[in-house]
Amino acid sequence: MPNADNWQSAVLRDLRGTPPPQRAQSHARSHGAAHGHHPAQQQAPQEQSQGQQPPQEQPQPQPQPQERTAARASGPNTPASSAASPTPATPPARTRRPARSPDSRPVVDSALSGTARRPRQGEPAAARVSRAIRRIVSSSAAREVAEITRTAERIQQPVTTGRQIAVTSIRGGAGKTTVAALLGTAYAHYRQDPVLLVEADPALGSLPLRLGAETLRWTTADLADIVEPQMSLLDVTGYLVQLPDNAWLLPGSQGRIGAMLDTAAYERVMVALRRYFGVTVVDCETLPAEVARVALSAAQARVLAAPATLDGITSTYAVLQWMQGLPRHMIAGTVVALTCTTSRPGIDVEDAAEKLRSTGATVHVLPHDRHLAAGGALRTELLARPTRLAATRLAAEVFQLSQKRR
Repeated sequence: MPNADNWQSAVLRDLRGTPPPQRAQSHARSHGAAHGHHPAQQQAPQEQSQGQQPPQEQPQPQPQPQERTAARASGPNTPASSAASPTPATPPARTRRPARSPDSRPVVDSALSGTARRPRQGEPAAARVSRAIRRIVSSSAAREVAEITRTAERIQQPVTTGRQIAVTSIRGGAGKTTVAALLGTAYAHYRQDPVLLVEADPALGSLPLRLGAETLRWTTADLADIVEPQMSLLDVTGYLVQLPDNAWLLPGSQGRIGAMLDTAAYERVMVALRRYFGVTVVDCETLPAEVARVALSAAQARVLAAPATLDGITSTYAVLQWMQGLPRHMIAGTVVALTCTTSRPGIDVEDAAEKLRSTGATVHVLPHDRHLAAGGALRTELLARPTRLAATRLAAEVFQLSQKRR
C-alpha cells in the first residue's frame, strides 16, 4: 500500500503552491529575480529584464456554487487565522476550475420512483411488543441506558485533526454501503462537529440512495478541480449534499455508467477537506481497487464489511491473514462488520466471529434487519432496536481505533 504521509504531504504542497523540497533550490533561482535576490552565477540579459519588470498577475475570481455574501464559517479543524493556509507566492501551475457547472440529477429516476413500497419496520410487531414487556418486568432497561450513555461518550470525544474511516469489502453485496451509512448516521447524531460521507465508489454506488438524498450535482471528481486552501466551510458545503444532523454527502457520480475517479482526484479532495470535518466516512470500492487501497492506507481506521455466509467469512479470513503480513497498525485498526443478510444464517455467526478475531482484527455482528434488507433510504426510527445498538457500538469501536492513529 502507498505511504499515506508522503502523498498527503505532496498534495498539501500542491494545494498551497509550495514547491517540493528537492526542487526548492531551482525554484528559488527561477523566482529570485522577481523578489530581488540574485544568485551568484551570471544571469542572462533576459532573466535580468524579467527581474526588473515582473509580469502582472491576473486576478482569478473565487468560484461560488451560488451567489451569496456570508461571514467565514469554521469547522472543528478550521485554522483560527489565515496564517495556517499561507497564500502562495506565485499562481498555481494550473487553474483548477470546472469546465462547466453540472446539472442536478435525481437519485431515483421518475420512472422508477413509484415502484418502491412503504418502508417496513426492522422487526415484526410481535418481537417489539415482547421486548417491551421484558424491559418492563426486568432490570435490563437501566443497564441498557447505561451502556448507551457510555457508548455515546466514546463517540463524542473531541478530535484535534479530522478522522478518516474507510469502509470496504471483498465483493459486492456484502453490506458495505449500508455499514457506511449506519456509521455516518451515528456520528452525525452524537457529534456536534460536521460529519462528511464520501462516496469513493463511482460505479453506480448507492450511498446517496441509502442516505435519502433526492438530487445530485457536484461529485468527488468535480470538487478536485475546485477546492482551494483559502475556502471556508461555507464555501465547501455549497458543493455538498446536506443531510440531517449536520452531516454532508459528497457523491462519487451522478448515477451515470462509466464515471471514473482516479487516485489523484481522491487524494486532493480528502487532504483539502479533512480540516473542515471532525469525522469523514468513506464508502470505498471493493478490494483490490486502486482508490480503495489508497483510502485504506490513509484512513485512521478501516471497516471490512463481510456477509455472514460461508463464502463470506472464508474470503474475509484470507484477507485478514494477508493483512497480518502488513505493518501491525493495519490489522489492529481494522474492524470486521459481519452482516446477517437473512434471519437464519447458514453458519454459526458467533463461532465465525471468534475465528475472525483470532487474526487480531475486531469483529462486530450486525443482526438481520428487515428495514435494511429492503435496500431503500435508511430511516433510523424504523431500525430494530438490536440493530441500532449494534450499529452504535460499531461506530464507537471504530472511532476509538481512529483516535489511536494520527
